[in-house]
Amino acid sequence: MAGAQWLLELVLLLLLAATLFHALRLERALGVLKRDRAVLEALVDGFNNSTRQAETGIERLRSAADGAGRQMARQIESAQRLRDDMSFLTERGELLAERLEAAVRSARMFADGAALAPHAGPALSLPPAPAAPARLVPATRLTERAEEAEQEAPRLRSQAERDLLRALRAGR
Repeated sequence: MAGAQWLLELVLLLLLAATLFHALRLERALGVLKRDRAVLEALVDGFNNSTRQAETGIERLRSAADGAGRQMARQIESAQRLRDDMSFLTERGELLAERLEAAVRSARMFADGAALAPHAGPALSLPPAPAAPARLVPATRLTERAEEAEQEAPRLRSQAERDLLRALRAGR
């Protein structure tokens, strides 16, 4: 029995040594887990901070985009008003050009009629109509011609002619 008791104590001693070995390994693993848990908590805190910063950045971007959108809307409205003004002025200019063209045609017809029948009525001194097609003349020469014609032949002018002369003088 003494031999069996020694054998039993030896087995018990081996089992205790194995338990002690596994307890030490488990303690080390738990220490690593505690350290990893602290690192994991730090990572989660960093992630939460990053999320809050991203949300704040998104809000700032959203407000900047809203401000830019409002500014663009104001500029578009202003551009539309300018476009409307320009189309009105263009239409007005086309009407004046048509009136002026009609006045020039009637003046030429009158001048041609006065040249054919010199005693038919009071003669106005109008410059002769050009025989060749009209060529483009710089605006300064046009205003000079208009002033010369105004000085040479004082006569009644239509509203379109007065507007054109005023515009030519203002354009210098």
